Amino acid sequence: MTEPQPYESALDAIPGAHPYPRSSRYHDAEIGIHTQPDGTPVRYVKRRLLPPLGDSPEDAETTHTVSSGERPDHLGQRYFGDPAAWWRIADANPVLDPRELTAEPGEEIEIPNGFPGGSGGRHGR
Repeated sequence: MTEPQPYESALDAIPGAHPYPRSSRYHDAEIGIHTQPDGTPVRYVKRRLLPPLGDSPEDAETTHTVSSGERPDHLGQRYFGDPAAWWRIADANPVLDPRELTAEPGEEIEIPNGFPGGSGGRHGR
């Protein structure tokens, strides 16, 4: 009896398949394989470098003033029509943890417009 194939291996057999949904920040990221000393292959997402935002009106950013009780997913829904698009806002701001985006009511954060790699939604077409 053969062992079932791991999910990752099954995806490799499908041309164009990727382990992340299209709405994920990692959808277009390259997948690497690290081989551990015991020979076990471990998949990982390779480093994803962001291009600088340009000066064209398409690349302009909007400023948002954080209100009490807001969360990153609220902002993703408001600006991109998808609560899972919060990562686009996180990438446009100098934060390590997405909760930092909305931690301080009254703080101004940048909302990207036409951000590379995204579908646009209501705000970023």
